Order: sequence, then C-alpha cells, then structure tokens
Amino acid sequence: MTEARVKAGLWVSMALRLGDQAGRPGVVIRRGDPDAGGVLMVLRNRAGVTVLSQMRAGDEAAWLRATGAAPVAEADADAYIARQLRFDPDLWVIEFDAPDMTPPFEARIV
Repeated sequence: MTEARVKAGLWVSMALRLGDQAGRPGVVIRRGDPDAGGVLMVLRNRAGVTVLSQMRAGDEAAWLRATGAAPVAEADADAYIARQLRFDPDLWVIEFDAPDMTPPFEARIV
C-alpha cells in the first residue's frame, strides 16, 4: 500500500502562505503538474541563490541543497533548473527571499 501524499499544487499554495505569514513572501516561477509535480525551491539573498530540491529521506520529506552548500550566481541556478526541467517537465519552481538561506517554514535540509 502506498502512502497518500499532498498534491503538488496544494503543497505549493501552503508553502507560499507560510512564507507570507513569516514575512518572506514567495512567488511561483514555474507551474508544474498540479497533482504529481516535484518542487524546486529557490532561496535568494544578497550573496546569491541556492536551489533546494524536494526529496524523500526514508519516510520523511526533506530538501537537498542541489546547487551546493554555498550560494551560487543566478545564472548557475538557472542552468541547474533548466537541466532538471529537461528530465522532469512537471516540476514546480518557487522562490523566496531568504536572508538566512533557509525556507520560511520548517524543513529538513540534507
């Protein structure tokens, strides 16, 4: 039996609402499949951007620092996102202003 999961479009709406409540509004950069799309999250601050990729760690949702531990230039993040979209055209891409380079909601980052 498979575990029920929240639809991607609903999850993105929740993340944006939590960002608004935390005073760190986000935007949808690219809409993916509303039911089963994955999510890439772009975190932006003065040092650059970081892309987090949604993943599973055991039976928990988690995020992978897909562009590495340190912020990268926007062009590098855009190139990473473009590569991922070639493999999975159903991806959502959301972006948050993140002075501390963490999501505006509780998230496990690996």
